Amino acid sequence: MSTRNTTNLLAQLRAVLGLTNTKVQVADTRVAQARTEAVRRVLSDNADNARDRAHAIEAAIRELGGVPEMVAPFVGRGAAAVRAVVEQAQPFDEALLGDLALEHQLLDRARYIKALATTAGHSDVVALAQELITAHTANVDWLTTVLAEDALGGPAALRHTRLQAGTGTVVKLVNLPLTWSARSLDRVLDTVRATPPALGELLAQSARAGDVAVKTLTASRDAALATAEQVARREGADAAADALRSIRTASGVLELDELPIADYDDLNVAQTVAAVKELTEPIDIRAILAYEEANKNRHGVVSAAQTRLAAIAHDVAGLS
Repeated sequence: MSTRNTTNLLAQLRAVLGLTNTKVQVADTRVAQARTEAVRRVLSDNADNARDRAHAIEAAIRELGGVPEMVAPFVGRGAAAVRAVVEQAQPFDEALLGDLALEHQLLDRARYIKALATTAGHSDVVALAQELITAHTANVDWLTTVLAEDALGGPAALRHTRLQAGTGTVVKLVNLPLTWSARSLDRVLDTVRATPPALGELLAQSARAGDVAVKTLTASRDAALATAEQVARREGADAAADALRSIRTASGVLELDELPIADYDDLNVAQTVAAVKELTEPIDIRAILAYEEANKNRHGVVSAAQTRLAAIAHDVAGLS
């Protein structure tokens, strides 16, 4: 192997080692956002596997006569810690896109390492690179599916943190194509002003429809949310009404007669799981998932809803 090839290969291995250490910390952070124990185990295994890959990369660097940067793990932890703080001010999808970008960078570098090692005839590093390619390809597919789940009204696998949920709601409402007139907004305020005084005063201070929705959600007034949705629909502001419905659905506060499965509370686990498997609309699955988690929280039902939404998201994302 030429000195130049060795230098290039070592440089790429060190770069991947640093990114892998960051990946470990990101995976550890995501464990806390797992929606179910099964997802938590997947994420924990993912973090452990990333640690194993980091050790393998260190061994490859030493085998080539290099020395792994001792500071790399600490840099990875620091980068991930900063990233975790920044993510709290980002919408959930932006955080996931950041994770996906990291996986793509690891995947692309692994492919480059394989090419360099193949050229140099270093079969051990070729095998390691192929392991990295396989692992990061699977991670890219998984994150792509999670993003699709989020787009379909999820997520099913991961939970938003409270700050991410709030930020995402604000972004969606600010970007609504609001067409309400001042008179229409006045009608909404007049309608919800009949709710408890504290809420009425809060809503009266709002100057925009987005503020009405956000402040209503913050006040945890489920009845006011339902009322605001009804009035918005009646006033022809369907986009705003849909946003309010989305908030109510995600919060698990829909009424029983609003659920997509009839006589929901009368069904046992097996009957509910069978009904969930028949659902084809993501918004319906999302409604059942949120309602179940907010009420009975039966593991079998939650898992069935998660699996159903993940399957649809997988198809939407065009993954084989």
